[in-house]
Amino acid sequence: MRRSPLLLTAALALAVAGCGSDSSPSSSGAATTAAAAAAAADTPAGSGGTVTVEMKNIQYSPKDVSVNVGQTVKWVDLDSVEHDVVADKGADFKSDVFGRDGTFEWTATKPGKVEYECTLHPGMIGTITVR
Repeated sequence: MRRSPLLLTAALALAVAGCGSDSSPSSSGAATTAAAAAAAADTPAGSGGTVTVEMKNIQYSPKDVSVNVGQTVKWVDLDSVEHDVVADKGADFKSDVFGRDGTFEWTATKPGKVEYECTLHPGMIGTITVR
């Protein structure tokens, strides 16, 4: 059976995070965040669930995600500035502008590629592949 490199990376990151000490909370937190993002981007077919995209450093992270029809994508603003999420192609959604810790969710209803952006920050773009 072939294992996904992303899944293995997530498992390794979780193992490393579990071995950290209290003297280094930022590295442990970073590993946990990276593992969560990796696991979300590699959600298995038919699993339902929510894929989280963080908005940080005026970028979407991860920039490109894959989901199944019926899965939800949730954007979370971790920046100190406001953002929005607007579909440009492949879907029809538009969030309100929201600030730190604000969220927006969209559920995929049909297969295809969705391109989206933050209209407040040129170059802040992402894609969703719906299978």
